[in-house]
Amino acid sequence: MPLRNLSPDESQSYLSKRDIPETAHQTVLDFTHGYPLALSLIADVFAQEGQISFQPEAVPDVIKTLLQRFVQDAPSPAHRMALEACALVRITTETVLAQMLNQGDVYGLFEWLRELSFIESGHQGLFPHDLAREVLITDVRWRNTEWYAELHHRARNYYTMRLQQTQGQEQHRVLFDYIFLHRDNSAVRPRFIWQENSSLQTDRLRETDKPALLKIVAEKEGEASAKIAAHWLTRQPQGVIVFRDAQQQLAGFVIMIALHQASKEDLDTDPGAIACQNYLRIYCVPLQQGNGVTLFRFWMAKDTYQEVSATQSLIFINFVQHHRLTKELTFTFFCCARPDFWAEMFAYADLTRLPEADFQVGERSYGVYGHDWRVLSASAWQKLLAKREIDASAQAKSLPISTEPLLVLSQPEFATAAQDALRNFARADALHKNPLLRSRLVVEIDTLGREKRIAALQAVVQQAVESLLSSPRDEKLYRVLHRTYLQPALTQEKAAELLNLPFSTYRRHLKAGMMRVVDILWQREIS
Repeated sequence: MPLRNLSPDESQSYLSKRDIPETAHQTVLDFTHGYPLALSLIADVFAQEGQISFQPEAVPDVIKTLLQRFVQDAPSPAHRMALEACALVRITTETVLAQMLNQGDVYGLFEWLRELSFIESGHQGLFPHDLAREVLITDVRWRNTEWYAELHHRARNYYTMRLQQTQGQEQHRVLFDYIFLHRDNSAVRPRFIWQENSSLQTDRLRETDKPALLKIVAEKEGEASAKIAAHWLTRQPQGVIVFRDAQQQLAGFVIMIALHQASKEDLDTDPGAIACQNYLRIYCVPLQQGNGVTLFRFWMAKDTYQEVSATQSLIFINFVQHHRLTKELTFTFFCCARPDFWAEMFAYADLTRLPEADFQVGERSYGVYGHDWRVLSASAWQKLLAKREIDASAQAKSLPISTEPLLVLSQPEFATAAQDALRNFARADALHKNPLLRSRLVVEIDTLGREKRIAALQAVVQQAVESLLSSPRDEKLYRVLHRTYLQPALTQEKAAELLNLPFSTYRRHLKAGMMRVVDILWQREIS
């Protein structure tokens, strides 16, 4: 008799009857989606091996058995590879399959996929049943990590090419395909809806949208926020994107503010804009002419606000698209009503929590995330995400989530801080307020804990000083710096005496050595 997938309650009841520990239930359900065969096979593994913590990679026998069930009729290795490629990408077309398999003619393979009972057809292409996808991806990642990485590489290259060739709604679809490659990470999977059959459309703001939009803001955030939103609708309507359902009704929206174009009057109207502008003034290098700053000020779905939804996922797609299309973008701010909920996903995407930019509107509090594109450029950001993409075992919670913002110092500010770090090298207590503790130079070594950062700062300073030994001309500068700062004498006069140098020569070498070390550190900071 045909048996459809069990409901979550039915699945948990079954697992309990099979003596599976309750602590493992959710993991098993996430993997099986209530598929009866999978549930029974996993229960068999528990019965054979006792109390174990179920992870798909840890029980290859289950995966192998499920695979035999799903692909027992695969005619050749090429068909198996086609199935693995289909499991990896969001939607499979003949073009995508040809790119993934590096073959010109894949018509026969595509038709074979199309006939499989666990492969579904949509208006965009083919995609596997959820469990079939899980099984195939888990197996190929466990069995052949090199091929798994190669599949990712081929898919990423194809979508990167397509992003250059598309725009508008079509580019949105390609971005969904691109981001889908990150779905194995636990930070992304539960916070994104992939919308194989979504009818949502992205559109520009119409005058008739404004009353409905402001009503949504008032319902979700209060009248005070609605007044702020109304101000920005008037001042920067070009920064508004709306999302419509199949009936062309407003399903959600995002209001982006070009903060570098905001007037003092604009800032005085909005505590959120003021907080972000103050953050830039206090913690960042002043903006140069042409630098852009985007504040994602309001974003919400009509029914679900900022919860996980199809609209929220489309908002995030537009977030990515904005950074691809906006030239000279220097900084991005992103406001959240529940910042802790999005912490893992934003850490994965390299958005830093900025508590200094948090703000209140009435009695409601909002948290802010941000990204400085001068610290990690768009191209470097894309490389970082590509690296994280294939590391399915990496959990965002294991990524360092900095509670302090990264400082981007100008060259004169950096030089002053570096000189101070050198002068106080032997006094850790005096380094507690040194700006370099939040510089890229130090944070790349150790992101957590001020004491560890102090040690990291001392390490990079010492390395810079010791690098002078590689040049005979600079060796005398090293000796002066070593005796003055690394292993200091009681006084500079005593240091000159120990080095057998006239005090005037000693002072000249000290100044030259400090300038060389500052330059070495600066080059490391900006490289």
